[in-house]
Amino acid sequence: MSRPLIFELSVPGRCGCALPAAGVPETAFPAGYLRADLPLPEVSEVDLVRHYVRLSQLNYGVDIGFYPLGSCTMKYNPKVNEAAAALAGFSQTHPYQPIYTVQGNMQLLWELQEYLRELSGFAAVSLQPAAGAQGEFTGIQMMRAYHYERGDRERNIVLIPDSAHGTNPATSAMSGFQVVEVKSDARGNVDLDDLRAKCTERVVGLMLTNPNTLGLFDEHVLEIAALVHGCGGLLYGDGANFNAIMGIVRPGDLGIDVMHFNLHKTFSTPHGGGGPGAGPVGCSAALARYLPGPIVERMRDDECPGEVKGHHHTDECFFFEWHTPACSIGRVKTFYGQFGVLVRAYTYIRSLGAAGLRQASEDAVLNANYLQQLVKNTLPISHDRRCMHEFVAVGRVEGSDVRALDIAKRLIDYGFHPPTNYFPLIVPEALMIEPTETESKETLDAFAAALAAIVAEARTHPELLHEAPHKAPVRRMDEVKAAKDLVLRWER
Repeated sequence: MSRPLIFELSVPGRCGCALPAAGVPETAFPAGYLRADLPLPEVSEVDLVRHYVRLSQLNYGVDIGFYPLGSCTMKYNPKVNEAAAALAGFSQTHPYQPIYTVQGNMQLLWELQEYLRELSGFAAVSLQPAAGAQGEFTGIQMMRAYHYERGDRERNIVLIPDSAHGTNPATSAMSGFQVVEVKSDARGNVDLDDLRAKCTERVVGLMLTNPNTLGLFDEHVLEIAALVHGCGGLLYGDGANFNAIMGIVRPGDLGIDVMHFNLHKTFSTPHGGGGPGAGPVGCSAALARYLPGPIVERMRDDECPGEVKGHHHTDECFFFEWHTPACSIGRVKTFYGQFGVLVRAYTYIRSLGAAGLRQASEDAVLNANYLQQLVKNTLPISHDRRCMHEFVAVGRVEGSDVRALDIAKRLIDYGFHPPTNYFPLIVPEALMIEPTETESKETLDAFAAALAAIVAEARTHPELLHEAPHKAPVRRMDEVKAAKDLVLRWER
């Protein structure tokens, strides 16, 4: 029988690692750097390994099972991406090396910029931002710079649809702008009448998620772009849901001026727990001069600086150099972006190719619509129309006091990670479900069957749901108290 999960494993005299004798003279620690009251644990290597392995087995991840976390695109991360990122030429280089020694790395970055540019229809791309939220901040700062350079400094309003991601209003407010909400219509699109009334000469732009957080492609996207541009504003695209349209429609062709990509969603690089991530930004030609730099630029051999001529070995006779746009908003991250994440995204794109990327999006949409048809027999759907990559169910059971949170917690007992709860905010008791393209029909069938069984329990034994989960290592918690009263270390 395995040992219980305990944290007091220290036993005096035990050692997890025996170090060889020092080959240099010992030196005392500087005064004040060594604390006499620091009770470091004394544990054996096997106890230490078993402790952390047991902890890891308490976690749920996409490598264990279905993770239908709406708006997060928790798709399976192919292991070939990890192998590529671990190659010595990528993992053991340093950003301070002379550029002629890392031309392969720079070529990868340049090609990734080009792939993202082609997929999105934008004129230019910067790989600098380290996350989607930072990509949003970058885009808003570029929009500010665009208006300021034109002398148009009275604009201080950013329009945000009520179906937006929460980072959109947060980014706008943090940038010093006033947030004005735009309502949705009955079909889940941006309400054009409400938008028209709010398009004034003070509008910086509108931040549009398309497909939106209801999982719906806005049927009025061209009209939205025309209205925003008509009042002198710019259209920002929240690219978090790009996984539904990749290879099918290009945001730049829809009138979007600037957009971030979530490489850790659409392009299968790991995410969760605060990182890693990457949020490159693409934009129209009118905004390219404001992109954060440096950006990789490809030069022909005869354009190379004299001190680096002859140092490259590419058959095409190209050299890759760093370039900062003329009116750049400046760096938003040290060095050149999350390089390991960028390598993983590049590997994913090269592995699938153009046809494979389109199929990934088509399969994501197919899976979502298939699962929506199964779930609608069990729970109401917020907007009963063809969805894109995700959909929103309403976690209410007629004749029961069961709520969306109860359903989500009970799903854990059935072996599934819960979907996103209570988002988007415009849908009461929302359950936001995104199956992604990497899940099989059998998995989707099993998930739908689990939901049906849970709804049946809600009518006959609601206490099962109120007290769920029953099989998890940690039972139902007071989540409000947990968020306000943080305990970040183990206490006896």
